[in-house]
Amino acid sequence: VMYDSLNVAAEFLQLMFKVFWAFVVAGWRWFVRPAEKSVAGQVCVVTGAGGGLGRLFAVEFARRRAVLVLWDIDRSRLEETADIVRRICRESARYPKQEDEPQVHTYVCDVSLRENVYATAEQVRRDVGHIDMLVNSAGVVSGHHLLECPDELIERTMLVNCHAHFWTTKAFLPKMLEVNHGHIVTVAHSLGLFSTAGMEDYCASKFGVIGFHESLSHELKAAEKDGIKMTLVCPSLVDKNMFKGCQNRKEMALLLPPLQPEYCVKQAMRAILTDQPMICMPRIMYMMTFMKTILPFDAVVSMYRFLGVDKCMYPFLGTSHHKESMNNNKAKGYLVSLQGYGDVAVLESSLLGPAA
Repeated sequence: VMYDSLNVAAEFLQLMFKVFWAFVVAGWRWFVRPAEKSVAGQVCVVTGAGGGLGRLFAVEFARRRAVLVLWDIDRSRLEETADIVRRICRESARYPKQEDEPQVHTYVCDVSLRENVYATAEQVRRDVGHIDMLVNSAGVVSGHHLLECPDELIERTMLVNCHAHFWTTKAFLPKMLEVNHGHIVTVAHSLGLFSTAGMEDYCASKFGVIGFHESLSHELKAAEKDGIKMTLVCPSLVDKNMFKGCQNRKEMALLLPPLQPEYCVKQAMRAILTDQPMICMPRIMYMMTFMKTILPFDAVVSMYRFLGVDKCMYPFLGTSHHKESMNNNKAKGYLVSLQGYGDVAVLESSLLGPAA
């Protein structure tokens, strides 16, 4: 018994040292930027690449000479992204010769459909080979209060924002485990760390995918697969059409500004290329997440009201498509389309009769 007690005490001291050292390393990284790893020649899959953050991720990886595999549900926007990538890189000094242009492969895929994901992944393996980077950036938002949102849109939000990460990861992770090399990027949202009013389905989907990401990270550590990196990206409100009209308290604009998509992706790329496990934007999101875990719920509500984040989505929800006709279980025959805007996608419903 004495030996066991001494063993536990020794392990506890070792634990304290590891915790302390983790703080030291994190503090060091704060002041001294780690060198970015090279992704030249590595195969990178980007979902939701038809626009928004997905398109910007494609451009950034292309500039670093990665082999691009772009997925989206909208073929025209997908090809538009490919053309933009080629044009930008053609004008870049990193691709001085025409034959050096980036390799860009495009695939139309609805990530909410499990069979479609697996089939597309198999096609990628045949066409391109083993992938090194998986960037899950596809996302949608229904834009309706809970009782005004058709069940079909709720299901679609969960499928695209959460379930799709399971399918893409299951499709590409086995080879990563075999070679102990790879990087999985989860583009989530700050609303997956703390919620706000009127976004029940979106918050649930982002909370779910963050839980998936964290659990998978622990599983890889338990399996000692340290060659596979994970990065969680949690931006706040992006100044784009996904949450158009959303705003916090005006006096808090300096603390909680709407983020530019280009800024989000550049910060995310820095985190990815330095193997940073998680990045929140702006930095105050780290503090808000911490405060949520230690404050009583009523205190959190008071904090939300002071910052203006309690009803920040209401202007956006107030302009949702066909809001007046969207009653939860009475909405029948809506044709739901997913526009490929990456993480700034919107779900639109049209009264065109039953979908074929």
